[in-house]
Amino acid sequence: MTGAVVTAERSTSLAHDLVMLTKPRIISLLLVTTIAPMFVAGSPGWGLVLRVALGGYLMAGGANAVNMYIDRDIDDRMARTRLRPLPSGRMDPRAVLAYGLALATAATGVFAFTVNVVSAALALAGFYFYVFIYTRWLKRRTPQNIVIGGAAGAFPPLVGWAAVTGRIDLAAIYLFLIVFYWTPPHFWALALLKQADYGRAGVPMAPLIWGERETMRQMLWYTVILIPITLLPAAFGAFGMTYVISATVLGALLLAGIWRVMRARPWTGAAWRVYKFSLLYLALLFVAMAVDRAVAR
Repeated sequence: MTGAVVTAERSTSLAHDLVMLTKPRIISLLLVTTIAPMFVAGSPGWGLVLRVALGGYLMAGGANAVNMYIDRDIDDRMARTRLRPLPSGRMDPRAVLAYGLALATAATGVFAFTVNVVSAALALAGFYFYVFIYTRWLKRRTPQNIVIGGAAGAFPPLVGWAAVTGRIDLAAIYLFLIVFYWTPPHFWALALLKQADYGRAGVPMAPLIWGERETMRQMLWYTVILIPITLLPAAFGAFGMTYVISATVLGALLLAGIWRVMRARPWTGAAWRVYKFSLLYLALLFVAMAVDRAVAR
């Protein structure tokens, strides 16, 4: 009886670790930015939406697992990551690498055979960009790591758009740019709070190289650029007033939050609120796009 209980506990623990390797909380936002553009691009059936969601989860999960394989040495030095399956010693590195590659391979098959080849190519490009450009090359070399490497997180809107249309056009590029310019202020808010962790791991995040004040100024400037980019699609008729009002209000709230980070003493509470709100900001912005197009139709 005891042996059966132990076996069940081990199975449960392994299942938990396999899910943990995919970083499901991060993927949930990526899926919003994948699926919402599908309803902006057209009127997809729910079968297509479910296939894209499955492929998107598998591809992002595979990228995250390979990321944990590559970063297993520095994850062991950071308080917020040392309990992950690899630094804690619960899983073998080779098994994690094989798992990540298997997920990415399965995702490519889902997209290529049940959606279309363009979406498969874009999803795979996002995988390679995240693994090789960001994780392997930029992350440990430059404080611009999250700026350039953050483009990996901007691929999901392209994937969703291509899943419906079979191509990429100017509207899809604008969605890419929105996520691209959102990424630095979002991630640097967290980097400000976790800079001691990054320092122990030897990762040259912006606050460690540029200093806290310059990082905050960069967050402000990226947000100042982000807000007009979010409104630009409406200028050529891609969205209506529902989206314009939503984007304006959300942008003003994000900008005000970053301004409070710059003014507050201490700024840690304000930075944490900006980080949490930035997640909500992006999700609501993309939902507003889909709602706006639904109202227009």
